[in-house]
Amino acid sequence: MKLPARPIRTRQPDSILRQRRSGPTLWRGIGISILLVLLLSAYTLTGKPIRVVINGQPHHIRTHYQTVEQLIEGMDLTLEPEDIVQPERTAQLSSGDVITIELARPVTITADGQNWQAFTHDYTAKEILAEIGLSLNPRDEITVDGTQQPPDAPLPAARPPRLSNPVRRLFAVTTPSGATLSNRPEVVHLTVHRAVPLTINDEQATSTFYSARDTVGEALLEQGISLFPDDKVTPSLAAPLSYGLRIFIERSTPVTVIVDGRIVETRTHQETVRDVVGQLGISLMGQDFSRPAPDHIVSPNETIEIVRVRETLEIEQEFIPFETKWVPDDKLLLDQQEVRHTGDIGVIKTRSRVRYENGQEVWRETEDRWLDQEPSSRLIAYGTEIIVRTLETKNGPIEYWRRIPMLTTAYSAATSGKSPDHPRYGVTRTGLNAGYGIVAVDPRVIPLKTNIYVPGYGEALAGDTGGRVLGKHIDLGYDEIPPLMYEWRDVYLLTPAPPADTIRYVLPQWPQRP
Repeated sequence: MKLPARPIRTRQPDSILRQRRSGPTLWRGIGISILLVLLLSAYTLTGKPIRVVINGQPHHIRTHYQTVEQLIEGMDLTLEPEDIVQPERTAQLSSGDVITIELARPVTITADGQNWQAFTHDYTAKEILAEIGLSLNPRDEITVDGTQQPPDAPLPAARPPRLSNPVRRLFAVTTPSGATLSNRPEVVHLTVHRAVPLTINDEQATSTFYSARDTVGEALLEQGISLFPDDKVTPSLAAPLSYGLRIFIERSTPVTVIVDGRIVETRTHQETVRDVVGQLGISLMGQDFSRPAPDHIVSPNETIEIVRVRETLEIEQEFIPFETKWVPDDKLLLDQQEVRHTGDIGVIKTRSRVRYENGQEVWRETEDRWLDQEPSSRLIAYGTEIIVRTLETKNGPIEYWRRIPMLTTAYSAATSGKSPDHPRYGVTRTGLNAGYGIVAVDPRVIPLKTNIYVPGYGEALAGDTGGRVLGKHIDLGYDEIPPLMYEWRDVYLLTPAPPADTIRYVLPQWPQRP
């Protein structure tokens, strides 16, 4: 038997069911809200138009209240007895009425150890104080909100009116923004500082004045009295002022102390140099002393110097140069040298006692002096053995007995420094005419009229001298313009050798060959 087919029923999700149920409820809520807004707008628009001026600020409203009193309560304004309302609070309201409200300003007053609170329409501190029966002395001072100002100066202007939170009674009064007004001026804090007579004894000077400051330090600052850190003030600077208070100032003495390279400018109540130095923590050790003396009474602007003393034993050395002695040695060849003893410098020592004051020597006393080391001469041996040798030249062999390396230059009569019309022009030291074959030498190295040979020049005669020809320097003579020449060459002294007692065995060591 076949059963008839039935449609399958599916269960819808819970979210779809909730949406279907909540849809009508949501639309009902929106409709009720729109209806309330329309009713509220209709109710407001049917109210009487009233202009309320609070402390000069106009506000245009509509209201269903019947009297001024009801309107004020609906505006959520708390009035004080000093507030001024026009017309009277019992007056009936009509369309187009103007309600003027002058809110008194709250004031707190602190004076003579007491506090007052009041509401006022006065504009100056002097008027407010007179209203509560407080009188002012000419030197009393007044601060308004912590700022000092004259008693007859106007109070700070009140802040503009501001809107408060939404109305306590929804249908009492409305403004374009739907909020109520709070226009009471902010509180003003007045403080009266009473001036009291004070007497100051400043060293030899005495003065009396009035001050409304709180402490001794503030009163002295007000009077332009400057103090130094070491000045003593009785009572202390932080002490409060009181009627007839006497203030004593004991001035410190300015002094300058010079110590250890520093200049210390200070002020003190100490009387003697010793006490001033001790106050600064400066110690005198050993032979240290002060100028002036420690018992000296300090005067204003006086200078104290601390002198540091140091005594030492010092040993000084005085050097004695040694001599150089030359000794001939016939076993050494000519122009050879040998140091036999290097020589020693002599030393003389002196022991002295020296006194220093602030690093400067003030006296010195010699206690002992002795020869610590004797000088010894430097001993150099020089060769005296002469050997004749032969040198091959392009003109044949020559014999020589000495070879000397020399700085070689060239000259002629024209470069000798004399003009052609000079009577000695071209005349050499030996009377010979200057020219090729005549050379200028230093006679201490090569004696005049000595026959020599110079490679690249030839044989010549030492027949001239020169102001700049010194030591191992030879100037070769030429007939015409000499060639440029500045070089070292070996110069050979030809035989025969001169007598031994005429030979200079130790030659000058200049110029030095590079």
